[in-house]
Amino acid sequence: MVEARIRVIYGDTDQMGVVYYANYFRYFEFARSEYFRSRGGSYREVEREGLILPVVEATASYKSPARYEDVLLVRTRVSEVKRVSLTFTYEIFREGGPDTPLCTGRTVHACVGREGKPTRLPDAIVRILQAEP
Repeated sequence: MVEARIRVIYGDTDQMGVVYYANYFRYFEFARSEYFRSRGGSYREVEREGLILPVVEATASYKSPARYEDVLLVRTRVSEVKRVSLTFTYEIFREGGPDTPLCTGRTVHACVGREGKPTRLPDAIVRILQAEP
C-alpha cells in the first residue's frame, strides 16, 4: 500500500463547497502515479516500452464529503494482476480525521500495445507493481 497526500483546491469544489464527485477520479490517478514512483517506476517508462494502461473500468463509492483546503490521504494498492490487466483499489481519508474513508474506489487497467491490442504485462512492470515501497 502507498499513501499519497493531496490538498483540495478551490477549483475541485462545487457550489456547495464540497469536492465535485468526478474529481475523486483525478485523485485516484494522482495516487496511481505516486504508487509507481514509490516503487522506482513511472507511467513514462511503461509508455517507453510501447505500452499504455488505459482505464477500462472505474468505480467510486462516496461516504462523506471532502471540502476546500482539506488534506486528503489516498491509500492505494494493487489488488489484482492478471496476464493483460491489473486492478488498483483506493481509500481516501481526511488527514487528521477519523480513520473512516471519505471515498473508496477501484480502477481496472488493460495493458495495450501501440497497435491498440491487449498485450501481456511485462515481467519488469509486474515486479514494480508488486515491490515493497
